[in-house]
Amino acid sequence: MDLSQAQSGLPLGFAKNSIADDSISLQIDTSFRCSSNPVRSVPLQLFEEKDDGAPRLENGKHKDHNYEDEEIRILGRSMCVKRQRDTKPVSNPCKLLCSEPSFDQRRAAVRSWGNQPLKEADPELNEIMNKEKQRQFLGIELIASENFVCRAAMEALGSHLTNKYSEGMPGARYYTGNHFIDQIETLCHERALTAFNLDSEKWGVNVQPYSCTSANFAVYTGLLLPGDRIMGLDPPSGGHMSHGWHMPGGKKVSAASIFFESFPYKLNPQTGYIDYDKLEEKALDYRPKILICGGSSYPREWDYARFRQIADRCGAVLMCDMAQISGLVAAKECSSPFDYCDIVTSTTHKSLRGPRGGIIFYRRGAKSRKQGMCLGNSGDCSGQYDFEEKINFAVFPSLQGGPHNNHIAALAITLKQVATPEYKAYMQQVKKNAQALASALLRRKCKLVTGGTDNHLLLWDLTTLGLTGKCYEKVCEMCHITLNKTAIFGENGAISPGGVRIGTPAMTSRGCLESDFETMADFLYRAAQITSAVQRDHGKLQKEFLKGLQNNKDIIDLRNRVEAFAAQFAMPGFDD
Repeated sequence: MDLSQAQSGLPLGFAKNSIADDSISLQIDTSFRCSSNPVRSVPLQLFEEKDDGAPRLENGKHKDHNYEDEEIRILGRSMCVKRQRDTKPVSNPCKLLCSEPSFDQRRAAVRSWGNQPLKEADPELNEIMNKEKQRQFLGIELIASENFVCRAAMEALGSHLTNKYSEGMPGARYYTGNHFIDQIETLCHERALTAFNLDSEKWGVNVQPYSCTSANFAVYTGLLLPGDRIMGLDPPSGGHMSHGWHMPGGKKVSAASIFFESFPYKLNPQTGYIDYDKLEEKALDYRPKILICGGSSYPREWDYARFRQIADRCGAVLMCDMAQISGLVAAKECSSPFDYCDIVTSTTHKSLRGPRGGIIFYRRGAKSRKQGMCLGNSGDCSGQYDFEEKINFAVFPSLQGGPHNNHIAALAITLKQVATPEYKAYMQQVKKNAQALASALLRRKCKLVTGGTDNHLLLWDLTTLGLTGKCYEKVCEMCHITLNKTAIFGENGAISPGGVRIGTPAMTSRGCLESDFETMADFLYRAAQITSAVQRDHGKLQKEFLKGLQNNKDIIDLRNRVEAFAAQFAMPGFDD
């Protein structure tokens, strides 16, 4: 590169014309210099020159078309940039053409991942799911909180409705494209009110909660301030943790107790029934803003009229969590909380036999009775209920995002079935089966809390047999009988519960009748005998007790009997 002719003190400017190849040369343009002292342009090679046979410039131009010039001016200096084209032949011309997939290939890729059946898309998961399906078919399901949904509900749950995002309420969504989703949710509202024989002028409903626990917390969030007081049945007495629960040491277990002040009422230890006199005494002293009736392990009727009196006396809103008995309520096979309560929540599975989720009913319109308190900060003591806006806002946007539209569609299917005579007959059979099971256990000298049941569940006190609920539950599970341990009132809690809760809805859904539950009672009693024998030989400590269950011939024999029995009954929604 020859710069011997270059002059200093030249003004600089910048101008760009075009770009070509790899080597770059700069030319100093003297057009801005005095014409009396011209300086010729000197190419500046930015890269070292290579003697590779490439053509050189002649009069500022290349001899062939493998180079293209680009002129750049920097403060008046002309800089010519040149790049050498790659003249090396491509070894595989198709490679450049095939590097990007075609439109058809890209469209086909969507089908390849989007339309594979489960057994092809994920064989590992498919195998696990099939094992669970077999477990359900060959087992006896006696967990009171579980049931089997119909094929139509399964189809809705596994449908395209899961694709749509629909935050908000019908007619007021955050996203567009929800015209048909609005229709589905509105239809679900209508069917919910119909299923429980409610007047839409007096009751509203929200079907978006993901569970009953979510529904309960939405009620608290909508109507209370943090630190306000709630009062529900003690969990060891059969209440639910979402109604507030402190461990004996004072640890707050549920969010209801963490964000709100909770105080429980309890059972009468002699009868196992709710002690309404002590409940009233406590409520008048504690003055909760929400009084909760309903529980998860209470086998008797609820005196809603008495609850109403107590709530009015202490100035509380009366809320019922009917999660366990909602199916019985809909079928009019037990007393109804809607006659007395301000708010009613429920799960949508359990005895209702629907998909897993929650639901909230709330009074609307003119108040039918004098309400004992003004809710929220508004101080609204007018003659109109003000629950609707507060509860809906608590569900969304306060606590949840978009609703699960596939669940809401499946719930709409369930609620349509709930309103039929066939469903009422089903719930009647659930009660008959619970009575038959209770009678069969009592004949075997088993102790039941309250001595029996008014609904779909019963509580078996195992302490008289010297057993713990935890050990008995494990033996039953190994024999393919599922039920759950539960605390018996008077104990410290659920650390080592002394009983089990047994429910009849699931096996009734499979077609079992009274005589079948007589057989199940025999299985249950035999499992208790096995538990007693293992505890005698290995002790109650879990580690040693579990060793005694391995390769236990009595367990294997009972499991074979259970599987042979269960296989006689069809599973709702399963292929034949």
